Formats: sequence, structure tokens, C-alpha cells
Amino acid sequence: MSEIPKHKLSPLWEKALQNYREELSGDDDFRTIIETGSLDELLNDSKIKPPVGAQGRKALNSMNRMKPMVKLVNDFSAVLAVAFGADAILTTLIWGSIRMILTLASSAESTLQEVLNMLEELGLTLPRFRAYEQTIPMNEDLETSLLAVYTEVICFYARTIHFFRSRKNVLLLRNSWSEFRGDFNRTIQRIKRLSMAVEREVELTRMRLDTQKYQEVLDLMSSLNPHTINGEAKVRHYIPFTESSRFWGREDILIAIDGALRTNKSARTLRSYAIYGIGGVGKTQIALRYANQARGKFNGIFWISADNSRTIAQSLMEMLKTLNLIQLDMETDNNAVLLEVKKWLSTNENWLLIFDNADDLSILKPVWPGGATGSILLTSRDSNAAFSLASDGCQIKPFDMSTGSAALLNFIGLDQESQFNKDKANDITSVLGGLPLALSQIGGFIVQRKVPLQNFLALYERNSTSVDSRKTMSINYEHTLATVWEMSLSSLTGDSQTLHMILAFLDPDTIYESLLTEGLSHTEDPKLEFIKDEINLLDAEETLLQGALIDKSSENGIISMHRLIQTAIIRRMSFDEKQDYFSIAIDMLASSFPDTFTADVGHQVGAWARCERGLPHIENLIKQNKTHKIFTGSCQSFAELLLRCCWYLYEREDYSTARSYIEVALDKFSDHSSLAYASAIDLQGLIELDICRPDKALKPFEEAYDLRRTILAEDDPFLAANLVNIGLAYTELGEIDKAYDHLQKSIDMRLQSNSDRIGNSYSNMSSLLIRMGKADDAEEMLRRCPSLKDFTDETFLKTGNPRFSGDMVLMSRIRLMQGRYDEALSYASKALGFRRECLGERLKVCDSLYQVADILNIGGNTALAIQLLNECIKISEGLPDCEGQRHLARAYHKLGSISQNLEKEKEALGYMERARSLAREISKRDGCSVGEHTAPDFERLVPWMLW
Repeated sequence: MSEIPKHKLSPLWEKALQNYREELSGDDDFRTIIETGSLDELLNDSKIKPPVGAQGRKALNSMNRMKPMVKLVNDFSAVLAVAFGADAILTTLIWGSIRMILTLASSAESTLQEVLNMLEELGLTLPRFRAYEQTIPMNEDLETSLLAVYTEVICFYARTIHFFRSRKNVLLLRNSWSEFRGDFNRTIQRIKRLSMAVEREVELTRMRLDTQKYQEVLDLMSSLNPHTINGEAKVRHYIPFTESSRFWGREDILIAIDGALRTNKSARTLRSYAIYGIGGVGKTQIALRYANQARGKFNGIFWISADNSRTIAQSLMEMLKTLNLIQLDMETDNNAVLLEVKKWLSTNENWLLIFDNADDLSILKPVWPGGATGSILLTSRDSNAAFSLASDGCQIKPFDMSTGSAALLNFIGLDQESQFNKDKANDITSVLGGLPLALSQIGGFIVQRKVPLQNFLALYERNSTSVDSRKTMSINYEHTLATVWEMSLSSLTGDSQTLHMILAFLDPDTIYESLLTEGLSHTEDPKLEFIKDEINLLDAEETLLQGALIDKSSENGIISMHRLIQTAIIRRMSFDEKQDYFSIAIDMLASSFPDTFTADVGHQVGAWARCERGLPHIENLIKQNKTHKIFTGSCQSFAELLLRCCWYLYEREDYSTARSYIEVALDKFSDHSSLAYASAIDLQGLIELDICRPDKALKPFEEAYDLRRTILAEDDPFLAANLVNIGLAYTELGEIDKAYDHLQKSIDMRLQSNSDRIGNSYSNMSSLLIRMGKADDAEEMLRRCPSLKDFTDETFLKTGNPRFSGDMVLMSRIRLMQGRYDEALSYASKALGFRRECLGERLKVCDSLYQVADILNIGGNTALAIQLLNECIKISEGLPDCEGQRHLARAYHKLGSISQNLEKEKEALGYMERARSLAREISKRDGCSVGEHTAPDFERLVPWMLW
């Protein structure tokens, strides 16, 4: 080894050496290590005596095998010394440490062989960095990555030496060896991760030498860095609801919650606690009280409305806005939001998540931050919350007689010491079953109407013939509360009553006034005229606010109401009223979603923001219709509204929800000979196609085409859209001739009618030509697209339509087939960036991540390829199985293939087995064959072209 020039040690190097000394717990060991004179001295040390016999020969052979490994480690030390200015003698640290480890291990004959095996594996794990030092300009990121690897290695050696020093007894050594082996395995994994970071930085550094060629890749990799918040960042909380001024008691519950979530604060674990009980028992108010009390105890408290997947997604979006990790007006895909939240939770500590109304525990599993360090509080009606998800929990029960009567007297402001008041309050509490929500509601009723306490029960019983006061302890709480609200609701008239009946069918948490005013601006119904006048609408709202029947945010004007009040309202309606106001809600929401079934209009990106606001109300309509049996048979307007919504969900790649809604829609259609019904069938096929089930897509495509042909003229360009879809299905099925015929017919038809959708036919024909191996013909076809004549970034992206990112993917494939690697990488990277911005972290982004990774791997940038494949895996794992599993299997197989090429057989084996296991699950679920699990088989798991 040539002499290494002496330089002043960098602060990072000084820190690494200090860590090493501290790990050794004494300078004697350190001095012994750096006195090692040469590499030969290490290998010929007489103190390292392998045992005799077969085991001894095996150990001796291992020693001989270690020679090139130790030389490699020695070279590695030299590189670091040059990079960071280490004195030459300090390069003996690593192999001096190895000498001491082997000396100590030789006293435990049965352990020596394992030590040798471990050291050999550790040496092979270290990358060959010397060439990088000679060819790559050193920068801060590369320096930090290299030093991180070095520090990890030498500190492990220090822990090994300390392990042998503290366990000189052979029996003690054997008993604790398995524990130490676990430390070694963790070290190996950390070094592999750090080494991969070095490899990525080296590849990026090379690309930075030619930014003109690789700017898109550099931008892409920069955007993939997770957002982190410094541990000392400003405390931020998202608690969107106001605690009730009538909150009473529950101190024992609050103490239990705090004990569970704040105990063992130093432990780096996830702490969770569930409070569960019937609706109206006060779970949400308890959580709100704890959140407000704990503001100073957590760096971040975030309220997640867990009623359904939609409310969870909205809450997570608000969380990111609170953390300044997303722009306030940005529209982002739900899966992307989830991934961003999980990144933040995994890199920060001392936070509290509150999942409120988590009655469906299954929807929490994808968002549960397993492995993170923080606290979670759940409120749920489901007692399983305390056993299946949370670590602990308790049931929230109604108030007992004493607490309930005291709470009621406090609500209405009467003397709690008066025996007369106590007796009357006890009677009322008994009738209401001690439910806090009912007591609060009754208290408000008594105060607002100045009803004498002694007169209330008689008034209540006259309005509650179905309630038997002698069976109050087993009373059905919803029915009781409905009776309470009956007294408030029965006084409503006119505009306030009409408004309340409309609101009963909408999502109770996010009702924007604009939804009412814009959605019903065209109505001719006389009873809805008040909504067109903002003052009249405010007057109607005021009556409901005074009766505590709705709430309204003073910050954003969003109206909300309790779900039980909604139930009470709907139950009061006659059957005709239910259908009438349900239909009003349908008519109002229809304006939120564009008409995509009476003409060939393509993606409606401009309407996405409006659609997103209307989406929660669609889910509530479906639920209310099912619960209250409003339209048990057909309802054409409801079916068409669901269809409008499903097209939006399809465009945003929410295939699972779209499939469930389209099934409801098909059941509600009364006119099976309409364009809307044909569109619903067609959409079924498109969903099946995108999740790579072309055999299931072909039949609905053909059925929709036949139906449209009976409605439209033979040369109507709308039929060309069906021909394209059929051609796509045949393309995916590998029936090239049939695919070509249908796509050519669509081109002829659109040319004849001068359709502005001709580019759609050209693009899909280009995709087919690529699959046929005709790259030049595919390019010529793509150039026919009116909007893509010059193939500039502007022509691809100016529409803002994610559909055109597919054309960039086509260009990438064309250039790759033509051997123009750099251009292929540029187009694929641009498409990925555009898709991430427009669509969020969903299937098309997974597909683009895989494509860019594949091109990077072809170009020898394996570390960057691995990073993108891991990103693809993370996104795929967050998607429903029917959507993400295929992309997950393909990505794992590609990782296995790359690992094999890097001679990482153990890792390759793990990736391949995971890929095969997923393939078997897919085959079993979808009833399809995945072949022999070869590379082409895994490629066929996903669509040839995701538009």
C-alpha cells in the first residue's frame, strides 16, 4: 500500500474515531489495535490458533480465504484516509480490530469458525470504493455516505471486541452468542443500505457531469427524497373540532388515556389506546378534551375522521397542509398523501394521531403506521378496536345516575345541591339512559325553551309514545334520541325544514354552501327558490343553528351535522318525501360531475377539483339509500349520477371504488337501451383492462359497442371510441391482427368525421406497432397526432391531461427500441414526473417507476434502478390487492434479477420467492395462469400500455 499523505482530520472523521474509542471503553484496546504493524502480521499472528481436527482445518481454510477480503478492507481504509485526511496509521483501525477479534475468539474454539464466517461476509458486503475516489469528484453527500459506512463498520468491530472482553467464560459466551449474531445481522443490513446510498450518490454524481443529458433524471431523483421535519421544528396541531362547553367528568378515562400514551416516553415504540362504546356516549368529546389537554405534551396532534376511506384521506391531506408538506390548493392522489404521511411519521417522534369514529377497523389497516414511534388514540363503536389494532383500551359507558344528573344540572345551570333538582334530574337521566349526547341535547332544549325541570318529563312522554319509561336501562338509544330531536324538528317549518331535509342525505362533515347554491341554481322547484338568494339561505341556516341541529365553521363556512340527527330527520319523512329529497340531492350533485356518456369527450381533468368535493356525498347517498330503502328498485337519475362519479374515479385510478359504485349503478338503471347504460358497461371493461384482465374486458367492450350501434348512426364518431377499446383488449391478449383491424377502423371513422379525438386512435395504433417490434412505423404513426407534431415538451404537457403522458411513454419505448438510450430515459423520466404531479401515487406512476428503473438498469445505473423499484413497491403495497399486486410482483422479480446480476444470491432468492408467492395469489384470485414464472411471465402481469 502506498504511503498516504497526512492531512488535518475532518470533524466527521474525528467524530467517528471518538465513537470508536467510546465503544471500546478504554484506550488500551485502542492502542493495541493501532500498533498492528502489517497485514501479514495480522494473518500470521501466533495468538490466532485454529483448533485441531476437521473443525481446525475448516477454520484454517477460512483464514486463507480471508486474505483477499482483508486486503479489500485495507484498500477501503486507504480510500477513506485519502478522502477525509486520515493519518496513515489510522488506516490500521479496521484490520487491527480484526486481529484483536480473532485473537479473542480463538480462546472459544467453537465460536472461531462463526467469527471467521461473519468477518468474511462483512468484508464481501463492503463495496469497492477505491475506483470511485479516483474517478468521481468528492462532494459533501458522497463524503457523508462513505463515512457513514466506515463508522458503522468500525463501531461494529468495537462492539465485537467488547463482547468477547465481557464474556470470557465460554458458557456465558455460548449462551449469549445468538443475541450477538442478531447484532451482526442488523449491522450487515445497515451497511448494505448505506452502501446502496453511496452507489446512488456515485451514479447521480456521474449524471451531474452532464446535466443537459440527465436533467430529467436528476429532477426526478431529487423529488423522491422524503420530506422530513427537524425534531425541533415548530409544534403544529390539526384539531378541527371545538370541544363542547358542556363536557363533564370522565377524569378517570382521561388519566387512563394519558398513562397509556405517555408512559415510558423513552421507549421507541408505537403506543396506542382505544376508547369504545355505543354512539352518543361521548367518545369524540373525550378525545377532544384529551387532545386539548395534551397540546403541550406532543409536537404534533392530528385528528383523523375515520368514518370511511374518504374522510381519512381528507384528514390526512389536512395533516400535510398543517405540516406545510403540501400546498393549500394542491390536488393530490390519496395514496400519495398516505405515503407522505407515513414518511413523516416514520422520521418524527412524539406525535399523536386520533382516529375518530373508527367503526370499520378494516379501513384503518392501510393507514396504520406500524413501526413508527408515536401515539395513537382511537374512538370506535367496535370493542375489537382495543384488541385487534390498539395495544389497550377501555369501554366508555353512559353516566351513572349521580354523574348524569350532576351533568344535566350543570348543563342547565341549576343548583346541584338542591334535593328537588337532584330528584328531577335523576328521573330525566334514568329515562335517557345516562347518554351524554342525550343529556346535552335535553339540557339545551330545556334552556332554550325555558321549560321548568319538573314539567319536562310529562312533555317528553307526550312526544314519545314508543318509549316506556319503566324500561329505561335497556332503551334503544337511537330511538330515544330521535324522540328528543323530534321536539326540535317538529317546530321547523318552511325554508329551514326544506334545507334540513336536503342536508340529511349529504355527507354530514363537509357540506359546502357552494354545493347547494351551484347545484340547485337551475332548479324550477318553488320550494327551493330560497337557496338562490344568499340572505334567504342564511336565514334558513340561522334557525337550524339556533336549534343546535347543524354546526357551521366561521372560518370556511362548511356546514356539518350529527349523523344521528340525519337519521332522525329521514325517519320523520314520509316515503314520498324521502324519494323527493333524495332526488333533489341527486340533481344537486349531478352538477359536480361532467357528462361523459352522451359524447366522446375524453378525460375531464378540468372538473377534477369540483368532482373531489362532491365525492363524499356520493358515498353517503349510497349508504342512506341502502339503510332507509328509498329506491329499492331502479332509479335512472341515481344510476346516471353514479356513472358520472365512476368516470371521475376511473380517471383518478381509484378502480376499487369505481367498480363497487358501477355495480350499484347497473342495478339502478331503468333504461337499458340508453347511452348511459352503454357507457356503464364500457367503463366496466376499461377498469378490467387497466388492472390487466383483458379477457374480462373484451365482452363488455363488445356489448357496449353493439348497444351504441342500435342508438347512434353507423358513422357516428362516438363508435370509434368503442373500436379503440376493443383494439386495446386484443392488443393485451396478443391477438395482433384483430387489434390492428379495430384500431384502423377507428382511424378511418374519425378521419371521415374530422373528429378532434383522432389523436387517441393514432396513439393506440402506435402502441400496437411498438408491440409488433416496428419502432419506426410507431414513431411515424405517433407524429400524426395533431397535438404532437414537433414532439416538444410543450406539445406533450400543455394540455395538463394525464392521457398525454402515455404518449411520452410511447416515445420512450420507441427510442429504446431504436437504441437511443439517453432520449428513452429522458422521455420516461418526464412522463413519470408528470404522472406523479397529476395522478398521485397510483398504478400509472408504478408503471412509470418500473419503466424508468428498467432503462436505468440497462444503462448500468443499478443503484438508482433499485431505489425506483423500492418506491414502486411502497406505492403498490398501499393499493388494493386487485390493483397493486401485479405491479408488486413484477417489481420484486426485477429486483431479484438485478440482485442476481450483482451476485447477491441470498437477496435475489428472497425477492424471487416473494414475486412467485404474489404470482400464485394473483393466479388463484383472478383464475389465470402466470406461466413458468419467467421474466416475460412477470412482464405480462401488468398491461402492455397504461394510458
